Amino acid sequence: MEFKGSLEHGILLRRYKRFLADIELDDGSRRTIHCPNTGSMKNCANPGDEVWFSTSDNAKRKYPNTWEISRTPEGHFIGIQSARANAIVKEGLDKVPEFQGYRAVASEVKYGTENSRIDLLLSEHATKPDCYIEIKSVTLLDESDVQGLGLFPDAITARGTKHLRELVEVVRLGHRGVLFYCVQHTGITRVQPAREIDPLYADTLIAALAAGVEVYAYSTECSQKGVTLGHPLPFLESV
Repeated sequence: MEFKGSLEHGILLRRYKRFLADIELDDGSRRTIHCPNTGSMKNCANPGDEVWFSTSDNAKRKYPNTWEISRTPEGHFIGIQSARANAIVKEGLDKVPEFQGYRAVASEVKYGTENSRIDLLLSEHATKPDCYIEIKSVTLLDESDVQGLGLFPDAITARGTKHLRELVEVVRLGHRGVLFYCVQHTGITRVQPAREIDPLYADTLIAALAAGVEVYAYSTECSQKGVTLGHPLPFLESV
């Protein structure tokens, strides 16, 4: 997934009101930009982090600049746009052996009993059932863990728990249900449910695994040019 045009650089001053961030540009001026992340961004929005942002050609936008990536003092890149995870995974499907052989790929298809839309639906495989994939962007790095433990979610997620229930039902009906963690933080080396943040999500995930839901975690390669799917990472059910 390549960024359109060249990104500009600045230093993060603060993120506030969830969707806004103030930055200092290289020339010393300050600017308010759009923050396209609905999560808490815990450990991902520290003042002093480097920021790269894009510029929209939509003249109607109040804030034409969009925060795309960050770099921490440790040198880790972070993909800020959680919504880009779907496109990153869709473009990188050929890197995941478990998804090979499906001839059709659809996005945002209605499914389930709780008014959900699946991120990706793979179908038309010669021998395997249809594959329903829910994608989650992981950016929370446990700073107390020196080996790069990534956690999801970074805030309580009723929506994420609902999706797990839907995947369990998908499996019960004879299809494949997949939870895919797209890790948009280059410092993360493995992924685990954030039980201390959302114990209900963690418990529901463990139950989903027991019911046959598949879980995969993949790194991303992130730079000022774009974000692409990387390699598989270990998924840990618990510490």
